Amino acid sequence: MTKRQRRTFSSEFKMEAASLVLDQEYSIPEAARSMNVGETALRRWVEQLRFESGSATPMSKALTPEQQKIQELEARISRLEREQSILKKPPLS
Repeated sequence: MTKRQRRTFSSEFKMEAASLVLDQEYSIPEAARSMNVGETALRRWVEQLRFESGSATPMSKALTPEQQKIQELEARISRLEREQSILKKPPLS
């Protein structure tokens, strides 16, 4: 038995595929065939793009450049807050 390798897609590709459905009014099956991806994956990308278009920060990797930047900044803030809390702890005596 050969194990099928999982494909990965860039955020740009996902956004392009989802925009076929949202902007160009393709059906999900048509767009999935056109982009050679599964319908389930495409449905997730469409929903994620709709979610992000509503200015909400997604839980998974963002598709839009704006949301990607927000996620990067949130991760940096989180890291800096953790570092700050470590520095505030009193030294062990």
